[in-house]
Amino acid sequence: MNFRHGDREEPEINLIPFIDILLVVLIFLMLTTTFSQSTALQVNLPVANAEQPPQPPAEVVVTVGADGRYAVDDRLLEQHGVEALMTALRGAAAARRDPILVIQADAAASHQSVINVMDAARQAGLTQITFSTQRGEGR
Repeated sequence: MNFRHGDREEPEINLIPFIDILLVVLIFLMLTTTFSQSTALQVNLPVANAEQPPQPPAEVVVTVGADGRYAVDDRLLEQHGVEALMTALRGAAAARRDPILVIQADAAASHQSVINVMDAARQAGLTQITFSTQRGEGR
């Protein structure tokens, strides 16, 4: 019997199968990858001579308070109903040609108050409606 006590071989890791697997995975990834091509579209925008309109558009401003009160052109309405609001809007829009309704609603105003203004505007025949906002702090 031959027992060797002094000469032991160090175990080693064979890296050849590991490299073979990595090459197969690399080829697979290269074949299945889609490359996005970003193409720039050349657009020549038209040029316009922007001039101020001869007259600013006629505006009817409705202010909606947090408590549900309405003001039409800075005149506080005594009644809070849609009918009173519609009458006030018709009166304010009668002297103006193609007026634009500007709704300035408080951030704490109820949705129903704003819907009432929109409903009254529809009944008064005002079709152009916009909302007034203010710029936020971070912008």
